[in-house]
Amino acid sequence: MAEISASLVKELRELTGLGMMECKKALAEAGGDLKKAEELLRIRSGAKASKVASRIAAEGVIGAWLSSDGKLGALVEVNCETDFVAKNEDLLAFAKALAEIVATKAPTDAAALSRIGDVESRRQALIQKINENISVRRIARMQASGQIALYLHGVKIGVLVDVEGPEELAKDLAMHIAFTKPQYLSKTEVPADVVAREREKEQTWRAQRDVLAGKLSALGCS
Repeated sequence: MAEISASLVKELRELTGLGMMECKKALAEAGGDLKKAEELLRIRSGAKASKVASRIAAEGVIGAWLSSDGKLGALVEVNCETDFVAKNEDLLAFAKALAEIVATKAPTDAAALSRIGDVESRRQALIQKINENISVRRIARMQASGQIALYLHGVKIGVLVDVEGPEELAKDLAMHIAFTKPQYLSKTEVPADVVAREREKEQTWRAQRDVLAGKLSALGCS
């Protein structure tokens, strides 16, 4: 059996992002051949990814990237199975790296992103390392006409807003959007059925308020 040096294990870890013991075992099975060991781990990562693909990934993180001039930005939602893994540094780094790829390569959706470079192999390697289903759910890319403000609330909420105005205004708007989660930019974008439903709710609330006011008045309360 070929002797497996610490430097060889380190090199394989850097190539794959996997743990020391996994890399050492793969090198031993490959007789110390670095390329064979890397391929062996790639195959195992793919098999692991297929095995866990049916498991629900309802937790996750937002990866964000913003250019230094504030004119280009991107967000990526990466899902995992547990809140604990959502705090994992490797997952956070992966999401951030994906956001930069979205900004610079401009894929149309998450499926297109997975076909760029080594994105899919990196996802599979991360699944192999973390032992959870990991998926890229959705992406967003913004090219600014004004100035982009980026706001991240923890690791689960991300906002990009393009504002033609003061930087502080852009930041305040981004924070407000994260808090209120508005669905539309202006009243002209709101569908008629949504307007009608909200007006019906308001009428119901007003009627209930008037009934309560009448009861309080009958009791001598002002």
